[in-house]
Amino acid sequence: MKRICLLLAIAVLVFPLAAQDGAAGGSGFSAALNLGSDLLPSASDPTKLESWSKLGLQPDLSLGKFGIGLDLTFRFQLYPDPNTPLQIYEPDWVPQAGQTIFDVYLPKIMYVRYGLRGIDPFFIKLGSIDDFSLGNGLIVSNYANTRFLPDLRIFGLQFGLDGQIFKFPYAGMEALTGNLARLDVIGGRVFVRPLAFLGTSLPAKLQLGVTGVMDRDPLTYTDAADVALYPASEATYVIGADLTLPVLSSSAISLNAFVEGARQTSGALGAITGVGGRLLGFIDYGAQLRALQGGFIPAYFDSNYDFYRDERFAFVENLSSPGSFKLGWLASLGFSLFEEAIELSVQLDGPFSSKPITASDDNGAYPHLKGGFVLAEGLLPGIFLTAGYEKYFIGRNTTFFKDLIDPEDAVIGMSINYKTGATVLTLGYVYSWDPTTQDFDVSSSLSASVRF
Repeated sequence: MKRICLLLAIAVLVFPLAAQDGAAGGSGFSAALNLGSDLLPSASDPTKLESWSKLGLQPDLSLGKFGIGLDLTFRFQLYPDPNTPLQIYEPDWVPQAGQTIFDVYLPKIMYVRYGLRGIDPFFIKLGSIDDFSLGNGLIVSNYANTRFLPDLRIFGLQFGLDGQIFKFPYAGMEALTGNLARLDVIGGRVFVRPLAFLGTSLPAKLQLGVTGVMDRDPLTYTDAADVALYPASEATYVIGADLTLPVLSSSAISLNAFVEGARQTSGALGAITGVGGRLLGFIDYGAQLRALQGGFIPAYFDSNYDFYRDERFAFVENLSSPGSFKLGWLASLGFSLFEEAIELSVQLDGPFSSKPITASDDNGAYPHLKGGFVLAEGLLPGIFLTAGYEKYFIGRNTTFFKDLIDPEDAVIGMSINYKTGATVLTLGYVYSWDPTTQDFDVSSSLSASVRF
């Protein structure tokens, strides 16, 4: 009974404050009051998970091109022992070993943005990065810094500037860092349009781009007990260049043709050529031919990079010399239906050659699958969700089709929401395969939020 009373007291204190802010914010303001639980690593033993209750306020303000969202979440345990009525989850508020005050408090800002990528010639977003690519994805493809949620929120940066905003369409740039407090993953792409003086003609749209991305500390998120398993932490990088031409850009069909090449720290080279775009306003497609040297990891900085950055670093560092070139392929297809209420995407890539005779840690030597599904709010009464499945090294352990559904070497995630009135119940989980322990790392949360 004491626990229930204390919980209600905290909620009563927080909710009126949130409601007052919402009333003052006008039509551009919304907020959510969250109540639930998270499974988090134990402070005494990070290999074990503990259940922590949470109470959070997430205000969101939008004014034209500007937007800001905060994540003010308190995670706690009531009476964890008879002598302690309330214990706050310390890593949320106190820097731990190797952390600074910026690591802890910058992520309280969920995001700050100005402009939108792909729409505005200038955009900047600080905070959570969900899906960011550079060039045609050979180096950076759908990079995200949100993979440790709800355990850990990371404050990053993505930025873009097109010279067209200054009536100088000849150049532009995009940049990113995964963690602004540490500046670990950092890089960008600079491009020029050398024929922009030809006005609106097709050659005027030709882009020549140069991309460079570095990870200054690949062992940033490696458990202290496992650091000794990897080479001494040094910076690793990938550099490359591309030619990209938007051939068609109508509402009925868009088509980009491109060629891109890259070099990794080990000296391994990779190159791709292909096309991509959208058909009839709701079908996304892509096709590539690839030539990759043995040991070259395509899309080195991908959506799950933070999970596997230490293993990729170790593979690159231990590669004595690149192997021979092998041809490969990539195909992607996606659908966006009912005004984006349903989104489905599938990408499959791999080599033309058969799998290695002996098992290898070379990403490019095996097929790779990435799939996603979104059911947006409004199509089904009260239910909306997102789900993703990404599988690496398909066929390394058994046949292609058996390995395709084997969760080993996979990242599986889902967030399911049920809305009734202003209340949203959310169940989220992520299972990611850890090659070091040969087991899954599990992250899950259950929460109820009131949106107003």
